[in-house]
Amino acid sequence: MPPVPTIKVSSRGAKRLKDGHVWVYRSDITSDGSAAPGALVRVVDDRGKTLGSALYSSSSQIAIRLISPDEVKDLSELLHKRIQAAIAYRERFVHNTDAYRVVFSEADSLPGLIVDRYNNLLSLQVVTQAMDAEPVRQVVLEELNKLNPEAIAERVDPKIRELEQLPVKESGLLQGDKSTTIFTMNDVRFHFDALEGQKTGAFLDQRENYAAAARYARGEALDVFTYQGGFALHLARACSSVTAVDSSRPALEVADRNAALNAAQNGREIEWIEANAFDLLRDYSSSGKHYDTIVLDPPAFAKSKRALDTALRGYKELNLRALKMLRSGGILVSCSCSFHVSAPEFLAMVAAAANDAHRTLRLLESRGQAQDHPSVPSIPETAYLKCLIFHVS
Repeated sequence: MPPVPTIKVSSRGAKRLKDGHVWVYRSDITSDGSAAPGALVRVVDDRGKTLGSALYSSSSQIAIRLISPDEVKDLSELLHKRIQAAIAYRERFVHNTDAYRVVFSEADSLPGLIVDRYNNLLSLQVVTQAMDAEPVRQVVLEELNKLNPEAIAERVDPKIRELEQLPVKESGLLQGDKSTTIFTMNDVRFHFDALEGQKTGAFLDQRENYAAAARYARGEALDVFTYQGGFALHLARACSSVTAVDSSRPALEVADRNAALNAAQNGREIEWIEANAFDLLRDYSSSGKHYDTIVLDPPAFAKSKRALDTALRGYKELNLRALKMLRSGGILVSCSCSFHVSAPEFLAMVAAAANDAHRTLRLLESRGQAQDHPSVPSIPETAYLKCLIFHVS
């Protein structure tokens, strides 16, 4: 086995690792030891003290991702154990669904690897040089095949591969010949196409929030940014009517197919509207429309710290319009998947919107992502989803 390169980090980088984070940025690398792209490396501080073993990227601003505080002599063996541990965690904590995240990158100490399960199909995404190496891929597939999938698909983000200086490739099936299935969460059924849609597929991180929203929902409901109908289909089992809005026609077409799957249980049709959410809320608010339940689940408005102020203004406008449209005693479910918008900032934004709308909020639940998307306190980036449920008067 060739010697493991040593990377020296600054005192700031060392403190970050000692505090429990696993990333060191390129600006905190003082010597890279001529490490190859994706290499397993030994990390030391400026005094030469070992801080652990990490995976190296020659191109990303996140230059190293710690994989163990100890020396790793056999990376393949470690990866086998980590994937097995990730699967065991889901077996213990995931219930009432055949769709869930199997591996969640840093949260499972497998930085750069994301795997989702949808019934009998698995969908994976690789976002680092180290996880794209063929020996690593072989380990991943060997462990995933223990789940007996009918097919394994790889979803490719071209931008990430470009940033990581990885070879250009297309999304596709790694094995098997079936890319579609039907999965169930909270007794609601959904179509899934492994090669279509966003990221690795459906928004599994909202699964537990879908169920929570349905517990409080009542009357006439409006689901804004419905995508493929996740919240709307759950609300349909609790509300007298549901209107769902999205700007994507392909997403709404899948949502309508999902509604057909659940028609017998819902007993009512969902009205799907293709529209810009900001424009529609402005029009509905001005025309005096009112609802008993409103769900706001927009895409990430803040993809960087620089976008924070603009994002908060966007979130506030959405929430202000919704609060003006809610009947007294209504339910507001407000979500954000922007990591750069902190939970306190998000709560303060909704409170400010309520003040402007002259409404009183009572916080029923403050929620995050589902348990198959675990968050690690020392790695704040693993906790990104906010879901607030309010009683509004």
